[in-house]
Amino acid sequence: MRSVSQSRKLADIHYAIRGPVPAEAKRMEDEGHRIIKLNIGNPAPFGFEAPEDILVDMRRMLPEAVGYSESKGIPSARRAIKQYYDGIGVEGFDVEDIYLGNGVSELITMTLQALLDNGDEVLIPAPDYPLWTATVSLAGGTPVHYLCDEQADWAPDLADLESKITARTKALVVINPNNPTGAVYPREVVEGMVEIARRHDLILMSDEIYDKILYDGARHVPTASLAPDLLCLTYNGLSKSYRVAGFRAGWVVISGPKDHARNYIEGIEILSNMRLCANHPSQHAIATALGGRQSIEDLVLPTGRLARQRDVTVEMLNAMPGVSCVVPKGALYAFPRLDPEMYPISDDEAFTLELLRAQKVLVVQGTGLNWPHPDHFRIVTLPHEDELAEALGRIERFLATVRSGVVRV
Repeated sequence: MRSVSQSRKLADIHYAIRGPVPAEAKRMEDEGHRIIKLNIGNPAPFGFEAPEDILVDMRRMLPEAVGYSESKGIPSARRAIKQYYDGIGVEGFDVEDIYLGNGVSELITMTLQALLDNGDEVLIPAPDYPLWTATVSLAGGTPVHYLCDEQADWAPDLADLESKITARTKALVVINPNNPTGAVYPREVVEGMVEIARRHDLILMSDEIYDKILYDGARHVPTASLAPDLLCLTYNGLSKSYRVAGFRAGWVVISGPKDHARNYIEGIEILSNMRLCANHPSQHAIATALGGRQSIEDLVLPTGRLARQRDVTVEMLNAMPGVSCVVPKGALYAFPRLDPEMYPISDDEAFTLELLRAQKVLVVQGTGLNWPHPDHFRIVTLPHEDELAEALGRIERFLATVRSGVVRV
């Protein structure tokens, strides 16, 4: 029979969060090993419960949600989203400029497919959430990574960003609060990014899924609130702040002037229609979530579970020889650095694989998040403090074998 191969479009597509190393973890689990998984920001397996009022309202509306909804989403959810963004200073859009999706992931895919021709460039932070890089490539575009500066609490290097703009650059991706670094960009940094987009006539694409997961008094500045004169797409959803990742309830808000982008927006509309609609039952959770008590606030207080777990992670990492970790101000991750003099790692995927096999701990290598050097890895800070402490203790024991030369990667 004729050989069947994957499409050549997938040649440059990588998603390390569910890649070869997690596949090995699954194989080991099937053999009976207990793996501590620090690779995916999925709150449910770690005992985070969804707000009960969301679940009650969704169950109540199930009989009305068995058919397709409008392609853009149900009006009550889109009105709630409109009111939410009105309240945080975002202007230049109405209910018809809001699209609901099966999570932010689907909306990133739709909006990039509608935008990009072969060779078009999109500026994406390094490190990044790798779906952005993969989706740009799959849509025929070229991802161009601008560096974030670890010495500046992982804020984007604006000079590096602007130096990478060419005649083919169409959009600037902002991930704030950032996955994987946990950075929350100061207002002046967001203003700088907006000004660069303004000077070079770029579309802003702002991933703000962690906008409510903030520590130590950090303040999130919505990109679109500083860019009323620019076309800005803002992505958000219920997965993280409301602990319902499996509901796949996300949205994108298109704000700013649109007359020059009508053809692009028609493309988004075509793709929205083609998938018929987002998950209908979960759409009924959106208005309840945005209008109800924001229970995430208790979790991110200094005494809250998420904040305590972040603190344990950072303290233990920074106590390890040759390891340093900038304190995350938001999100659910830490992105520690390994001193290359002490840890001469040439292949960080091999590093994470050997860590998994030796200590039964699963993390994500930094290059899998499009960081250009094999000297970082990402840890999810969702497990309870005792489990985090156990995992970090195992990581420290493994690092000792790398320092001593017993393990070479």
